[in-house]
Amino acid sequence: EDLPHISRSNYYDVYTREDKDQVHHSDVMMRIREIYDEIKNRYVAPGYRRITHILHREGYQINRKTVNRLMRKMDLYGYVMKRRHPYSSYQGDIKGRIKPDLIKRKFFALRPNMKWYTDITEFNLRGKKLYLSPIIDGCGRDIVAYNISRHPNLKQVMSMLDDAFKTNQALNGLIFHTDRGWQYQHKAYQHELAIRGIEQSMSRKGCSPDDGLMEGFFGIIKREMFYGQEKKYASLDELEQAIRKYIDYYNTERTKDKLKEL
Repeated sequence: EDLPHISRSNYYDVYTREDKDQVHHSDVMMRIREIYDEIKNRYVAPGYRRITHILHREGYQINRKTVNRLMRKMDLYGYVMKRRHPYSSYQGDIKGRIKPDLIKRKFFALRPNMKWYTDITEFNLRGKKLYLSPIIDGCGRDIVAYNISRHPNLKQVMSMLDDAFKTNQALNGLIFHTDRGWQYQHKAYQHELAIRGIEQSMSRKGCSPDDGLMEGFFGIIKREMFYGQEKKYASLDELEQAIRKYIDYYNTERTKDKLKEL
């Protein structure tokens, strides 16, 4: 019988391709399902890019397009995050406190402690707010130190610095990049960097791509353990513990996509 929407040759091409997937990709399809279910049970459904990275790490020779096609065939879809308005600590420029952009979107470093990045993001749980202030290293994209607080104040940022400096002491020549938030223009913050020989770098005014590495991390953590899952957390204390658990997972287990240099 003639098919109304597809030619006979195209039909048999698709039919044959389906059979070839079962023959040639049955093992990888099973592994894709296992990875998808394992991550989804812990956080949210991963996309094909992330699953491809995991497969490559495990030795599978397969490209992203094939993984994407196989996932769609198995009805496996990653979570898509809705665009939200980010928290901003910018309150204007203080004369003499603004630093040049030394990074220029070249986010990655060849070795640890060459380039650090920090910012603050807000978690709004049913009107109650929690603020995360982390430091990311540009080499391995790991979290060097972080602080979680009910208030985005100077104490939070200075405590984060103290924790970072306790475990990383030889930092002369390190470039430390931020936006133009008021905390990073504060003389106490700038003094702590200067006495250690750290070069301070700032994004251009209102140019979020200059903070691409931090923006990327904030998108990942909120997409994977917060957005769409707010009902899981009965209180800010529970949310804080979940953030701490996720950062440990991010540092020790999660594969990290390399952000394209802009």
